[in-house]
Amino acid sequence: MALIKASLSEKDFGMDIFDEDKHSLRLDIPISQGGNGSGFRPMQTMLAALCGCSAVDVISILKKQKQLLENLEIEADGQREEGKEPSLWKTIQLTFLLTGQIEPSKGFRAVDLSIKKYCSVAETLRLAGASIDFKVSVNGLEVIG
Repeated sequence: MALIKASLSEKDFGMDIFDEDKHSLRLDIPISQGGNGSGFRPMQTMLAALCGCSAVDVISILKKQKQLLENLEIEADGQREEGKEPSLWKTIQLTFLLTGQIEPSKGFRAVDLSIKKYCSVAETLRLAGASIDFKVSVNGLEVIG
């Protein structure tokens, strides 16, 4: 079980979130919605968690494939349901930018396995109705699966 504590840190909506190891994350809402804009919006953290979860998978898979990853960047964007409360993620687009001594097909396969099989955050979002699409680029060249 993961122990998380949240404490009000900014007037009205800002929260500092801590785990049992004292790692922190600040959440807030935009000024236009009455917040201070001092941290991640709560729904952004879901995309951040998706990136982090998938990154762990991709890195682990590439290591097992004996590929030499030098850098990994993941860009995430998405659209939420309109006119609904709660407003869930409807579509999510991910772009994986891998650099290093990586065979393009192995880079694509690592991402594919992560998103479709191993990433718990991706599966949680899918079960909530989100569609997740991704693109993979290895050393600047897009890889088609």
